[in-house]
Amino acid sequence: MKVVIQRVDSSSVTVNMDKISSIDNGLLILWGVEVEDSIEDVNILTEKILNLRIFSDEEGKMNKSIVDVQGSILLVSQFTLLADVSKGNRPSFIKSENPEKAKLLLKSAVKNLSEKVQVKEGEFGAFMKVELINDGPVTILLEAKNGKLLT
Repeated sequence: MKVVIQRVDSSSVTVNMDKISSIDNGLLILWGVEVEDSIEDVNILTEKILNLRIFSDEEGKMNKSIVDVQGSILLVSQFTLLADVSKGNRPSFIKSENPEKAKLLLKSAVKNLSEKVQVKEGEFGAFMKVELINDGPVTILLEAKNGKLLT
């Protein structure tokens, strides 16, 4: 399971020219689900995301979490995070989980995160336009496998 976390001033998702979700101060999370990923991977990532101290305190130091600043999360499914480009020039997505299982795991992530902060979502499986104003910029990559954080 791989996630890209971006601290944002604002972010939104548009599908078919309709803005379906938007947030202000918070995190845009691009989330990829790989074959054999589990609920344990979801749990470890959501716990880490909620506790990451990547927001500035009064002295300008990254010392506060998304919970501390009462920010929002925009979670967008993104199977292309799992692209394998080791052979040739065309990405292979064979490592991506089947849509039904991936959607269930993403819903678990939304549920976990929603216990502490407001969460909005992209549209699973849709062609989306994602806009953001990256704050910092701050971008962090996380990966979990077998219930353990890898990065």
